[in-house]
Parts: sequence; C-alpha cells; structure tokens
Amino acid sequence: MKPKILLATFLLTACTVDAPDTARAPSAVEVADIHSYARPGEARVTHVALDLTPDFEARRITGRARLAIERVEGADSVILDTDDLTILSVTTPAGDSLHHRLGEGDAILGEPLIVHLAEGGDTIVIEYRTSPDAAALQWLEPAQTSGGRLPFLFTQGQAILTRSWVPTQDSPGIRQTYEAVVRVPAGMRAVMSAELLTPEGESVAGGTAYRFRLDQPVPPYLIALAVGDLAFAEIGPRSGVWAEPDVAGAAADEFAEVEEMIDAAERLYGPYRWGRYDILVLPPSFPFGGMENPRLTFATPTILAGDRSLVSLVAHELAHSWSGNLVTNATWSDFWLNEGFTTYIETRLMEELRGREYADMLRQLGRQDLQETISDLGGPSAPDTRLHLDLAGRNPDDGMTSIAYEKGAAFLQTVESVVGRERLDAFLRRYFDEHAFEPMTAERFLEYMHANLFETEQEAARVRAEEWVFEPGLPDNAPVIRSAAFAQVDTQVAAFESGAPPRELDTGDWSTHEWLRFLRALPDTLSAGQLEALDGAFGFTKSGNSEILFAWLRIAIRNRYEPALPALEQFLTTQGRRKFIAPLYEDLAATDWGAPLARSIYARARPTYHAVTANTVDQILDRRPE
Repeated sequence: MKPKILLATFLLTACTVDAPDTARAPSAVEVADIHSYARPGEARVTHVALDLTPDFEARRITGRARLAIERVEGADSVILDTDDLTILSVTTPAGDSLHHRLGEGDAILGEPLIVHLAEGGDTIVIEYRTSPDAAALQWLEPAQTSGGRLPFLFTQGQAILTRSWVPTQDSPGIRQTYEAVVRVPAGMRAVMSAELLTPEGESVAGGTAYRFRLDQPVPPYLIALAVGDLAFAEIGPRSGVWAEPDVAGAAADEFAEVEEMIDAAERLYGPYRWGRYDILVLPPSFPFGGMENPRLTFATPTILAGDRSLVSLVAHELAHSWSGNLVTNATWSDFWLNEGFTTYIETRLMEELRGREYADMLRQLGRQDLQETISDLGGPSAPDTRLHLDLAGRNPDDGMTSIAYEKGAAFLQTVESVVGRERLDAFLRRYFDEHAFEPMTAERFLEYMHANLFETEQEAARVRAEEWVFEPGLPDNAPVIRSAAFAQVDTQVAAFESGAPPRELDTGDWSTHEWLRFLRALPDTLSAGQLEALDGAFGFTKSGNSEILFAWLRIAIRNRYEPALPALEQFLTTQGRRKFIAPLYEDLAATDWGAPLARSIYARARPTYHAVTANTVDQILDRRPE
C-alpha cells in the first residue's frame, strides 16, 4: 500500500537565550518522533547555552544548560529528553525554582523531564550532572591515547545519546542553535562542533575555559565535544586537523585533498555553509569511521593508512555538510535520507578528484556490501531491507546498516540513470538550497521529487521511487556497476584458484580497493598452504591498512589460520571501530573454537570500547554487563 503523504511545515528560526518573551510560536511538526518524549507542537527548544566542567577522576560532566523555548499559546510546560542525568535544579534565569519532574524511564529512550514554565517566561536553566556511565561519553585514561600523557574525553550523540549529557529535546527534527563554555584542566584543550571564539582559551581557576558558538540550527545529535591533549595542523584556508600532537602532522598530510573536496562539492551542490571544515582525529576507541559534526568531523585513526588510500571516508563526512547536516532526516526511520544521499555524493566527489574508474570501484564494493547485508537481514523480503524503516520499540541503531547507505545510494544512481546526471545534480542543488536547515521525511522528499524532477509520468514509472523507499529488497532496475579494474583483479583470482603461486600474480600497484576486491573474491575455504603463500607474498597479517587487515582477518577466522590470531587479538584490543569489531566477533562466535576466544578477548577489551560498540558486541555474544 502506498503510504499517505504527510505535508509538514517546519519553522526555522534561531533564537538566542536572550530572545524576548514575544518569540513566535513553534511550528507543529506533523511527523511524530517515536524516539523522543518531546512535544514540539506545544513547546520546543530553539537554543542551548551550556556551561560544562568535565571531571576526569569522577568521569562526570557538571553542567548548566540554559534553554530558550518557543511555545504555542496556552502551553504551560516543556518536555525534554534525558538519560541517567542527575537533575540538581530547574529555575528561571532569575533563579526562581520551576516545578519539574522526571517521568517513568525506558531502557531505550531514557526519562522525560517535564518542566512547568513560568507565565510569560520562555527560558529555563537546568543544573545537572552526567552519570559515569553516560552512553554518549567516553573517558580515556592516558594509556589509551597516542601520547600517553593526559586523559581524553569525547562525545558521540548519534542517534539518541545526546540526552545522556545535555538535557534537551533530542530529536533530529528539532533543530537548535547552541553556544558553550567548557572549563578544562590546565594543559588540556576543548574542541566542539561550533566556532571557537577563544582560540587560546581563557585562564580560570584550575585550568582553561574555551568558548564556542554555532549560529546555524542543528539537530542535537550534532552537538559534540572533545577534550584532551590536542594540537592543530593547517590544511588550507578553511580546513585543518586537530589531533594528539604526535598524530596531527601525519593526519594533515593524509587529508591534503580536503580543500579540493570542498571546492568540488560546492561546484556540484552549492555553497558550503558552515565556515570552516576541520577534522578531529580521535583515539582508536572511537566507534565509527567518522561523525559529521558540523565544522569538526570526528574521525577514526584507522583511516590514516599513510598513502591517502582511505580518504573517501573524509569525502563522505564532508558530503554530510549538505545531506544530513543541512537537510536532516526528521526521524530515524528515514536515516537513508542522510546516509544514502551522502554515500552517493561521496562517490561523486571521489570521481571529481580521482576519476570515474576509482569511483566505480567504490560503488561496486558498496553494492557488494549491500547484497551481503540483505542476506544477513534475512533476504530480499526482510522488512529491514526497506529504506523507510519501522523502528517502533527499537533502538534507532538497528537501522544503521548498509541498507541506508548503499541502497539509498543505489536509488539515486537509478534516478541518475533515468533523468541524467546533469538534471539530477541541478535537482539536488535546488533541494539543498530550498530545504536548508530543515528536517525531511521520505514522503515529503518523494513529493518534492515528483514535483520538481520528473518531467513525464514515464520517467517516474521507470524510477519506481515508492518501491525503492517503501518495499523490501533491491529493485531490479538498479543500474549494474562494473569496474574495469576489478575485472583485472578477478582474472588474478581465477589464476590463483587454478594453482598459480601468489608471487606470480600480476598485482602491480593495486589500490586498497583492488586488494579488497581480491580478498573478498577468494574462495571461502583455503588450505593452510594457500594462506601461508598469500600471507608470505603480500604480508596481509602485518598490513598497516585497516581495511585490508580486516578483510584478511575474516578469512583467517573462517579458515582458522593460526599465524594471524595474534594480529586479530591486537586488532580487537587496540581500536573500537564498530564496523570492524562487530563482524570479527560475529565470525569468531560462529565457530566452536572461536567462541571461547571471542569471550576471552572481549572480557579485556570491553572497558576500552565506546558504548555504541560495546552494546553491539554484547548482543553478538549475548552478554549482559555486570
């Protein structure tokens, strides 16, 4: 059945905490977010002003949040999202207490904070503390950092974790501007997803204070903070790298193409609206490849291969400056509106920088990932292979699979194959311009596409957009992706399968993507002799490229290649990127010999993982933390 089209109007006003009480009433967002307690049609947060003091010994942040509220006439309260926060007080700016209470909690959603507003008062002040186990926060000991000198703190808000360190309306459809002052111990530096107003900091008792401001309204999951031993290295006039001092220089060299990426993105999809584009390289426990926090992408050190071979991840995070940060999924059921568009744009940017053949390798690997995910989810009729997901009663992390990324990208590739690249580019540019700083739903996007892209009913029929979005599986009109470079790789795989020694294979100067194609195309079952020959010829077990090592370790587990097991243990205990960690534990747990090893390794590694990764592996190993 074709879903009913919902017509939603979103008011986009950025109010400061000093806005007068005559602020306009909020818009009624007609799409309910099942992952938020907020009722933005009655009262919504428009601006967050934070005063934060991290306590590394207690592993808590003591905070003060000053929230500007817009409300409709007659609304006498506002509902916020919290998760395991200790609420110390709720007052007016003048210090008068406001009646408030925490509602009944939920294992996924946390607890609603209901605040009764003063008559004529639309600003509230909340004093609070975070829990030592706050899901968004990871506190690292000095030994867990590269430099080993100071502790480190970083946040990860997506999807609904911001509520564990900021009391606000934690929904992607409720955009907010924000500002902050962060007080850190002497010798440490704070960075945020906002403009740094005090580059050198301000001296305060016991340390240094840094001030930040972001005037563009963003969904709360993009409010981000990191504190540690950080240095800056410039890349270009509007880009640079923050990292630990011994990492910053190498990272800046690795990301030298960032300015070219920004220029290419602007040519295709319109102006970059966020001022600067900096990258923060985090310690290895960061659970994702990257996180598109505005002005400051958070990135894993696993992309520092030394040869710029993995920088498509940076192109992906930059692309979020348009799809995701500028136009955002209104709820997590439409996560594909963020990630599918971004994955499509990522390959377009890499094509601009390195050519069509390079981009086609990325596309073909992505299509392979998609087919594998469809299989893992139960086949093409499985409900979770739809783009628009039913996440009722579920953690939104359940929808963060290759379906959103690669099926979403394949949908846009299909549109391109029907209307042509030039028309699709013009349409996307207009879409980003006309919906800048707005939330978006699948229904609303499809309505916009039908009205502004398709010139005939025949074009719309050839695309079959509703089938792509609301039906499971991969439609049969998806364009076939073929890479000439991969055809040559497949020739070498066939030669190996026919008995050619690995040292005699023609691997030339293969890129990371060609090596990944080679490893993925090898037979499932390999003899010890074949594995030793491959490893001896190409040094997979000792590879410093995380993607190649990961692919090889999966083969090693599948075939119980003992010489690779020390590298496997080292990989699982020295970084926490979920994309790598979860499949390796799954592979181990699927074998009789590997399951005990997985539990043994995890017992030591779990305390070093971010909650995002640990929660996933807990489910894989059916482990309940004590």
